[in-house]
Amino acid sequence: MTNTGLATPASLPTEVAALGPIRADLMERLRHEALTVPGNWVVEYGDYQNGGWHTLSLLNDTGNPRDVTIRDCPEPVATSLLTRMPAVRELLAELGLRCMWARLARLEAGAFLWEHRDYGELNDVERHRVHVPLVTNSSAYLILGGTKVHMSDGRVWRLTPTSPHGVCNRFGPARIHLVIDCYADDAFTALNASADSVADSVAALPIPAADELEEHVATASGLAQLGYDRAAETTLLELFYRYALPEGQVYDLIALMYAALHRDEDAERWRSKKAIMLGHA
Repeated sequence: MTNTGLATPASLPTEVAALGPIRADLMERLRHEALTVPGNWVVEYGDYQNGGWHTLSLLNDTGNPRDVTIRDCPEPVATSLLTRMPAVRELLAELGLRCMWARLARLEAGAFLWEHRDYGELNDVERHRVHVPLVTNSSAYLILGGTKVHMSDGRVWRLTPTSPHGVCNRFGPARIHLVIDCYADDAFTALNASADSVADSVAALPIPAADELEEHVATASGLAQLGYDRAAETTLLELFYRYALPEGQVYDLIALMYAALHRDEDAERWRSKKAIMLGHA
């Protein structure tokens, strides 16, 4: 069968859902606050990205907005940034969730969060992630289960981040989301019951033919042989956003590339990175 390389319509994976809408007047104020926050964003989780993903905390256990390393926090406090964002405080009060952490996440043009799982380092209790897109564009999307999902603004979204997923913003402008990690309770159950259809926001990625993958690996190998290791690795990591691939295959391809080049230490480094990124370690 010929692979056209085109994404086709699909249903939302069960790990993501479009939930209730947000009032237009509140949405406008939320967007204004997101666009006028101070410019001291923090780059964290560097191994998980190519450098264009920045965050600031709104709820955490220290009150410092630049403290952005997620951890269990049953009784979070407002950071100094949240005290200056009345619209966000209003939305959080309306949602009524039992929050663990809340933050603003900005994804720059050309930025990628590589395939990964979240929550692996946290206590084993039921928790969920809620996204509220504040500023977005059609080239910013989530990849989950071989499916491309654009989280449109004007509504709340639910994501199960313990499933392998990645995020990119191909062309910009910057995408800004309010991201809320919360514990399971009645408020979350009620919010999750408001799921809606967003067929225009989701598409299935094509399955690559074997020769297509071989061509990409050959291109990456050529870059690595010339000393452009980062470009070689990025060439293969970005395949996760182009094709429907089995879990962790992009990491396997990088390890195999280095093994074929007799760079065994680099191959082992990427096998280890796969285990960390996907929670197998």
